[in-house]
Amino acid sequence: MRKNLFTKIGTLTLTTALLVSALTGCGSTTNKADANSADQGTSKADTADSSRVYRTLDEIKESGTINIGVFSDKSPFGYVDENGEYAGYDVYFAQKIAEDLGVEVNYVSTEAANRIEYLQTGKVDIILANFTVTQERAQEVDFALPYMNVALGVVSPSDNVVTSLDDIGADDQIIVISGTTAETYLEKNYPDIKLQKYDAYAEAKTAFENGNAVAWANDNTEVIAFAIENEGFTVGIPSLGDADTIAPAVTKGNDTLLTWINEEIETLGQDNFFHKDYEATLLDTYGADYENTLVVEGGKVQ
Repeated sequence: MRKNLFTKIGTLTLTTALLVSALTGCGSTTNKADANSADQGTSKADTADSSRVYRTLDEIKESGTINIGVFSDKSPFGYVDENGEYAGYDVYFAQKIAEDLGVEVNYVSTEAANRIEYLQTGKVDIILANFTVTQERAQEVDFALPYMNVALGVVSPSDNVVTSLDDIGADDQIIVISGTTAETYLEKNYPDIKLQKYDAYAEAKTAFENGNAVAWANDNTEVIAFAIENEGFTVGIPSLGDADTIAPAVTKGNDTLLTWINEEIETLGQDNFFHKDYEATLLDTYGADYENTLVVEGGKVQ
């Protein structure tokens, strides 16, 4: 009788195991479907390459939102206006990108020093933060076609205008923004000049206005705008180093998004979009004289 009982228990255990196995097999299909539904922003390629951080063009469209990194304190290129809305030359372009993609735009406030990091960690899909194209940066991100010309410039108080970097004394300091081409250029070409570094443009601006340094080196577009908007300052060096361009940047290897942006820039150029952008956002600051100098239309540098 004890033997029969153990036999029945063994049979029942085997039957139960088979039933659980069958139910688990049925349930796995449902779980997979649920996972696919929950992860609409994740590509099938993620299963094979879990290290990929960027979103492809199709994934962005499917999500309905594109994340674009812009400045929030660098007028007139990217800033937050009196109504709490993002505005500026880069933002105008960002809005057009989202519109033509058929998605909403989520602006991510960025600083110069973290533009590359935000792309490499997938925090943003595109950087449109007055990003100057350099060979060093091109090793870490993929740049699209340019939409603006730029060089470096130096602004200083009008009562002590710096017209040459040779005028900088041993104890003098120049303000720069960390992670900018101005910082890189001065460290490489003028290593003896003391630099006062700031992460945010607002901090640098305040320090300069308070007389903490003899000059401020930055993109010439930025220092020209500063001198125009702030009485008592003069751009003594309007062009320093080589002429460069500003372009959108995407995460390295995000070919589908990069191709779309390049095609978008070329298409927009046929309608003189970037001249319209300038006239809507930069004209009040720079006037008409700078328009053809600064604007790159359709990705074609003149």
